[in-house]
Amino acid sequence: MQGMKFLIMNGAGNRFAVFDAREQSDFTLSDAQTAAICAPGSDIMGPKGADQLIIMRAPKSGDADIFMEIRNQKGFEVDACGNATRCIAWLFMRDAETDNCVVQTNDALLQCKLVDTYQVAVDMGPPKLEWDQIPLEEPMHTHHIDVKVGPIDEPVLHNPGAVSMGNPHCVFFVEDFTTAKPEKVGPMIEFHPLFPQQANVGFAKVESKEKIRLKVWERGVGMTLACGTGACAAVVAAHRQKRTGRKVEVVVDGGTLYIDWQENDNHVIMTGPVALEKEGVI
Repeated sequence: MQGMKFLIMNGAGNRFAVFDAREQSDFTLSDAQTAAICAPGSDIMGPKGADQLIIMRAPKSGDADIFMEIRNQKGFEVDACGNATRCIAWLFMRDAETDNCVVQTNDALLQCKLVDTYQVAVDMGPPKLEWDQIPLEEPMHTHHIDVKVGPIDEPVLHNPGAVSMGNPHCVFFVEDFTTAKPEKVGPMIEFHPLFPQQANVGFAKVESKEKIRLKVWERGVGMTLACGTGACAAVVAAHRQKRTGRKVEVVVDGGTLYIDWQENDNHVIMTGPVALEKEGVI
């Protein structure tokens, strides 16, 4: 790892350890090394730790500018992270002195645009809504799925929406977070047998047709200050259940994201902040 360019970034509070391996193609980290770096109190990340670890690599497609390898706190690789996409796009655009780029993940090619000094918009593509795309363990409609929390005849939470934004999401709509208990319900639903790849679990409080307050239990991480794909999934699920419009301000614990599920092409556009906390070489 000696001589590796290293950065700490966050997107709306979602914190990332970033390694720039574009010129070191043989650079790898084991699951155990990744988990150790991300852990709160690690030598590299300090007391706060990291929600995800990102490795910037040369693109695998001629249509992309950069490839983003995403690993969560437990060390295993995942296919999408909206907040990290904004951060990596911002870094590339800063260094290339441009205002647009294409970030490649395991799931998609993502068009990104600089809209202000520290604001980036990402075209997250169309949501995946079929049961086998999310995926779910068995066929069912995904507007409302048969998942309940609490007594069968009077559940505390029920009828969540299921959406994939490159990763699986289960979105509950709640009246208040105290009753919903995201920190307790999240891990229960993450490993629910209906989700063979586990699930990110959203708890969305709809404040108006244009505004949602959101908390997310992120698979492999836990409660986070922000989840970009979770914000996208919450708006898609809310609109499908006729709770909101397509353009929604999503307030998370770490900041605000603006989500536009475009009617003309079905793509979800996520706009939000980036912050560079540290940059150096290790």
